[in-house]
Amino acid sequence: MTKQEKQLDTKSSSGNSLKNSFLLLLTAIIWGTSFVAQAAGMEYIGPFTFSVVRYILGGTILIPVIYVMRKQNEKKGEKNGDIRLSIRHGIVCGIILCAASNFQQMAMLKASAGKAGFITALYIIMVPVIGIFLKKKTSSIIWVSVLLALIGLYFLCIGRRKSFILELPDIQLLICSLIFSFHILYIDHANKDKVDGVVMSSTQFLVAAVISLIFVYPIDCCVYKMAPSTELILSALPALCYSGFMACGVAYTLQILGQKDVNPTVASLIMSLESVVSALSGFVILGQKLTVDEIIGCVIMFVAIILAELPIKSKRKDYVTFRSIEN
Repeated sequence: MTKQEKQLDTKSSSGNSLKNSFLLLLTAIIWGTSFVAQAAGMEYIGPFTFSVVRYILGGTILIPVIYVMRKQNEKKGEKNGDIRLSIRHGIVCGIILCAASNFQQMAMLKASAGKAGFITALYIIMVPVIGIFLKKKTSSIIWVSVLLALIGLYFLCIGRRKSFILELPDIQLLICSLIFSFHILYIDHANKDKVDGVVMSSTQFLVAAVISLIFVYPIDCCVYKMAPSTELILSALPALCYSGFMACGVAYTLQILGQKDVNPTVASLIMSLESVVSALSGFVILGQKLTVDEIIGCVIMFVAIILAELPIKSKRKDYVTFRSIEN
């Protein structure tokens, strides 16, 4: 390759990286604002009803995407991922996703969008901690992040009460974050089989919808007294469409496209901005105001998330961070 060709290749790579970083920023914005859609939608329907509809929408919108992407790969002579294997992994992912997202959904009946966004984002720290039990070394910077996250959680949970009390929504969000950590770990396991990511994603959404349907009557109807009806679902339809089509279908596709030619650490840093977007959108759109203590908690937790994502220069390859597991 000549010097001129190398310069052109570098410029092209730089341009692609900038474009893909923008796609990842859009992903973070969509995911962050989806917390608002979740909160708004549950003014009409229960958490499991919301999950059923949005996952059906998210799973079905990816079906034409699968067809187009596989056809394009065939034209380019690239090998497509195994569909059967992708569906098999998608089923497991769907079971885990269903549990995580519905704990989050139940919590958001009372928790603000901002608080939900920041506590959910703790999965970035939980993943490497869980890695310890998988016999992976964890760097000291992760432990600092964990400490900061706990301090941030303390301020978030003080809120308006001026005393540290873990209420049910806080516990539900922490469980949600923990289960999402296992979701990430399983995806890492599935990726080793070179699956079709979009097929696996569509499958997991549809599986999560089916399982959520089982709990609509016992939880939504009997516990929350929020029996679904066509009229109520139609009232929540704008929020459902945004959460299903945009947060599940579009944002996931943008993530796949955006992570190409972008350093995984940089990609993760950009996408972690969803926690900030969730707080800002909750304030701007829903008028959900945070107390000084809650703002301090959000800032500390965001610092912890960013710190956990910083690249670590080490000769040892067994140290684990969030991205080293996910990728």
